[in-house]
Amino acid sequence: MTQVTLKQDGKTLTALLSGEIDHHWAAILREKIDERAAAAAPAILILDFSAVTFMDSSGIGLILGRHKLISAMGGVVVVQKAPKDIKRMLSIAGIESKD
Repeated sequence: MTQVTLKQDGKTLTALLSGEIDHHWAAILREKIDERAAAAAPAILILDFSAVTFMDSSGIGLILGRHKLISAMGGVVVVQKAPKDIKRMLSIAGIESKD
């Protein structure tokens, strides 16, 4: 099952993503992350992909959309702990994943 667990520590909001991110799930994840981000106005949004088992191009859209949202608030997005296959896709899209 795909899900997101959101944790806030000061001005850092971490979204722990798990499961498969496809068109259907990306929309659900986007809604949950955006709702919390709108309330928290984080300086840093960390998208943690360590438990993601599959991602298609919808995941790239999820990242880019959150980047646009958080940048408009004056913050930054950090993508971290992407598995090897997902890291390759992120690299092709020009997105860096920190380990």
